[in-house]
This record gives sequence, C-alpha cells and structure tokens, in this order.
Amino acid sequence: MRIAMIGTGYVGLVSGACFSEFGVDVVCVDKDQGKIDRLGEGIMPIFEPGLDDLVASNVKAGRLNFTTDLKQAVRGADVVFICVGTPTEPGGGHADLSYVYGAAREIAEAIDGYAVVVNKSTVPVGTGDEVSKVIVEARPDADFDVVSNPEFLREGSAINDFMRPDRVVIGTEVERAQEVMRNLYRPLYLIETPILFTQRQTAELIKYAANTFLATKITFINEISDLCEKLGADVQDVAKGIGLDGRIGSKFLHSGPGYGGSCFPKDTLALVHTAKDVGAPLRIVETVVDINDKRKKQMADRVIAACDGSLAGKTVAVLGVTFKPNTDDMRDSPSLDIIPAMQKAGAKIRAFDPEGMNEARQMLDGVDWCEESYATMEGADVLVIITEWNAFRGLDFERVKALLSKPVLVDLRNIYNPNEMAAVGIDYHCLGRPNGSK
Repeated sequence: MRIAMIGTGYVGLVSGACFSEFGVDVVCVDKDQGKIDRLGEGIMPIFEPGLDDLVASNVKAGRLNFTTDLKQAVRGADVVFICVGTPTEPGGGHADLSYVYGAAREIAEAIDGYAVVVNKSTVPVGTGDEVSKVIVEARPDADFDVVSNPEFLREGSAINDFMRPDRVVIGTEVERAQEVMRNLYRPLYLIETPILFTQRQTAELIKYAANTFLATKITFINEISDLCEKLGADVQDVAKGIGLDGRIGSKFLHSGPGYGGSCFPKDTLALVHTAKDVGAPLRIVETVVDINDKRKKQMADRVIAACDGSLAGKTVAVLGVTFKPNTDDMRDSPSLDIIPAMQKAGAKIRAFDPEGMNEARQMLDGVDWCEESYATMEGADVLVIITEWNAFRGLDFERVKALLSKPVLVDLRNIYNPNEMAAVGIDYHCLGRPNGSK
C-alpha cells in the first residue's frame, strides 16, 4: 500500500513515520523546502522522544520519503491524508480551514485513480462534506471517497499512542473506503485494537468531544484544588480517592496552572462555536474555557503572594516553559501568561527549559535564558516550577538554598512534598495542599 501525508507537522510526521514502520510506503509532503531538506538529513522539526530514530530507520529502509511535490506524492497513492493545521481564526473561536481546503484542491488536481482522502486534521463537524465538494468542483471526474480519521496522539508519547492506541476511529459508511482503511490499519487489528467505523460527522465530533471532556476534567480538579486550599484538604488525596473509581479514572486529575498545547485550547473554542452556530450551546464547555483562561493569568498572583506581595525589582527563576514535559511545544502554554504577568509586576525573569527555549525566545521578550536549572537560581528571590520535566524532580535543595537569596519555591505542578520541603528549610508554596502557603 502507498500513502501520502500532506503536512509534516506533528500529526503528519509522526503518523507517516509510524505507518512506514508498519511496512507501508509513505511520502510526506510539505511546501517548506528547507523543512523537507532538513528531514532528509534526519533533522526533526519537533521534539518527540524516539521520532528521530524511527524516521531514520524507515528512510534507510526506503519506506519513508519527503518531498515538496504534492502531485507526485498523490499520484498513485491509495490513501491521501490531510494533516495540515487548523488554528483558531484571529478574533474568534472558529477553526481556520483554509489550509484543509487548499490541500483538498491540490489533491483533486493530482488524483489519477481511486483514492481515499482522509481528514486527519482536527476539523469541525461537516468539514468532510465540504472537502468532498471542493474536490468534486475541481475534478468532477475524480474517483475518491472522503474519510474522517481523527488523531489521538499525546505530545511526548505520540509514537506509543499510534502503535498501541486505545482505539482507532474511522468515519465513513462507504464499504469501498472502509476496506481500504481496514487494510491500512491491519497491524493494529491484529493486536486487537478497537476500531470504530461510524458516520463521518460522528467521527469528526468524537475528536472534539474527547478533547473537551479531558479539558473539563483538568478544569474540574483545578477548581477542587482551590476549594481544598480554603478547607485545608489535600487535592492529591482527593484526586486519588475519586480516581480509584473506575467510572472516573485517575488520568487528567492533576492540579496545575491550566491546560495548554496545540489541541485543548483551540478544540474547546471550536466546539463552543460549532454548538452556538447550530443552536445547541455547551454551557459546561463555555465555563471550562473561561475558567482555564483566568486560571493561567492568576498563577502570577501566587508568585507575588509568596514574595510578600510584590515582585518589584525582584528576580524570578523559572523552570519549564513548555505546556507539558517531553515536548518543545509552546502553543498556549501557561508560561505565556505567567511570565509576562510577573514582568508586568516588576520582576526580572531567568528561565530554563530542556527543549522549549528556542521556540520560547520568539514568544517571550525580556527573559534571560539559562543553560541549565541551577543557573537560573543564582541570587534569585524565588524559584517557580511551571512545567514538570523529570529533570526538575530531583533538585539538590541544599544547593538551591545556597543559590537563592531567599529559600522560596512556588511549585505550580505539585512535584514536591510540603512536609519534606519544610524539613529542608524551603518556604514552599503549591496548589491545593495543606501548608502549601506556609
């Protein structure tokens, strides 16, 4: 089988590399010649554990190739995946589908036999219908079917998520297209991965509903965390206590500074606007979006409070700026709200992130970027942990105390134990746990 992946962003590159590992011939397409050249040299445009080795081995085997020539890639392909960006439109919450429709028009010009055109980009319900119309208008004689096949890849563990997914969702009621997709995903079928065939519109909605539910779960535990602080309860024990209920589950019950990344912020907004457009507003999701936006902005107040009510003229050491560990993705990261708010309050910022600093330099002004964790702390008035990288989980606190002008730590990810911090003489501030602000 031969497939073309249109777009070499996170979804297209990871999916293409994983399909090639299954033995499929894959051509990944991108308009950026420099990006394609670097991929040919084994230089990844994103940080994802294991991706560079996976790409290299399949390029060497001849199953994975990169090009800017979309027509050549699509010509003769059994399946063509659309994996382009669907960012939020400026000034609104709707998804910008211009890249999707642009790709569809180019695909239409290149199809030279039956092909399944797959929307793997996250798109609003009904986009598959529009893609089909675009292709028919451009090529009335084209022999094709449009399928929805949403991705469920977590940054930092995307390869495992693709190779051993919880489920595969395929939206089409056309038997011919179903058979092609069954053959493509046969390696997963053989390990008994649940594969759900459903309507195209339903598949599109499943993606949004899944991400929105997880965002709601995060926001719920963050509000419970605030309640715990008022009542003297421990949010981590609450999360464990409810997470042991099989109907709830333990994942996404970690108090923090709010969700970010490439999916949850834009997908919750897109679903809210889709629901409003059809007259079925989602009040819960609207509230989730509002609470999360406010929470990220409020995190700077935690740091100000830990510094006796003022950051004027003070130096803040920041560890972690990406929206989560094991990625270099800065999109909608809480740090993009927290750091500017601290600067506005008069603070000087020194920061370190294991993978995200190149991207962060373009998005955060006036930050002194350091080469390692302890370099951020020398003479700083407070240490703030924003992202829970493993490298920050075993700090030498005798060294931390010696470097900081005051032994103050604001842990926005609850990495450490309040009692242990008190024992080593750290003025420790966390989220939703007793003694977190003492």
